[in-house]
Amino acid sequence: MLLASFSRVCTRRFHRTTTVFKKSPTDLKGRSKSSQEWLSRQLNDPYVKRAQMGNYRARSAFKLIEIDDKYAILRPGSVVIDCGAAPGAWTQVTVERINAEGKDASHSKGQVISVDLKYFQPINGAVIIDQSDFTLESTQKLIFEQMQKNQADVIISDMAPNASGMHAMDHENIMVLCQAAFGFAKQVLRNNGIFLCKLWEGGQSGKFKKDLAKTFKTVKIVKPDSSRKDSAEMFFLARGFHRTV
Repeated sequence: MLLASFSRVCTRRFHRTTTVFKKSPTDLKGRSKSSQEWLSRQLNDPYVKRAQMGNYRARSAFKLIEIDDKYAILRPGSVVIDCGAAPGAWTQVTVERINAEGKDASHSKGQVISVDLKYFQPINGAVIIDQSDFTLESTQKLIFEQMQKNQADVIISDMAPNASGMHAMDHENIMVLCQAAFGFAKQVLRNNGIFLCKLWEGGQSGKFKKDLAKTFKTVKIVKPDSSRKDSAEMFFLARGFHRTV
């Protein structure tokens, strides 16, 4: 696995404009039925259109926006670690909400460190550690070295494996990533810190929630409106971190 040997403070912003109208997929020859359905859904998904109009890189931005609007997990001046950040939509939202670019002089300037196995384009105000496997100790050490404070205020994880279509296997694989993010959170979160983690519902969900409850004051299951209703996706929001021996 290729490990980035350095982090990049991003200096570029990307802007896109779009005309909003109903579309039908083209060039579907040779595509499976499920692929055709996915393309059609993407083309007509209102959150995809809103993401394009708002210059967000993915519709997933609105999941974090909804969660933060309701639970206020991102505050100016916070240090936030974004795990599974590519293509960067959650990072974009986080930069805005923690004042990572320092645009609002009346509030403290925050820091977001964004990590992903894939390469993704720079984002103003974010430290990017891409092409790096978060589950590796070497990557986690690199994250820690980039932190402006000794501890993080918030860990957010949108990590997910490539889906195989086999529910039990996909659930097991995403739980490995959830456990890795949780393990890292226990090392770097400050007292009363926050942990937000995506997972796909399955047999290990209940135990994972119990494990979180051992080190956090509250644990909620959250499914924002922008999360597709037919998806097994959900988020665990754990608040009030406290260290255990």
